[in-house]
Amino acid sequence: MARHDDTQILALNCMVLSISNTRTEKTDQAGNCISRILEESGHQVKFKQIIKDKKEDIRKMIDAGAENPEVDAIIMNGGTGLSTNDVTIETLDDMLEKEIHGFGELFRMLCYQEIASAAILVRAKAGVRRHTAIFSIPGTENAVDLAMNKIIMPELEHICYEIKKDMNVEKI
Repeated sequence: MARHDDTQILALNCMVLSISNTRTEKTDQAGNCISRILEESGHQVKFKQIIKDKKEDIRKMIDAGAENPEVDAIIMNGGTGLSTNDVTIETLDDMLEKEIHGFGELFRMLCYQEIASAAILVRAKAGVRRHTAIFSIPGTENAVDLAMNKIIMPELEHICYEIKKDMNVEKI
């Protein structure tokens, strides 16, 4: 992995999770959009899966990704609404070791520019678990396009560098 200020950028390995009780491989437009943007940016999608919007299923997949040394970032979409069935954000609340507060704040600000006061309904979160960057965004193509192109892709290498820069470094 290259430092964020180096000119050489190496591919990051990513996991894409679509959280939905109804989507299938054919209808997972948001997950496919995330994968396409990552791959067009030179990153690799090592794992892509649709999982049910259930705390246990979400927790299991986040832990699997965070424990896998081949995964630098997990990008999730869906399960962020206000319904009692939407539990992605609550699951992340219990799991993140560090939260990247500015992600949700900036995403809502950009949403406000497009959807006005309806942006108060937007729930998004990012943070770190076991040296892995985790992003959770709504599961619409518009939300994915906005989050990926305006926030995540411009900062993904920098975030992953910062998370992992102290790993495997001998202390003097």
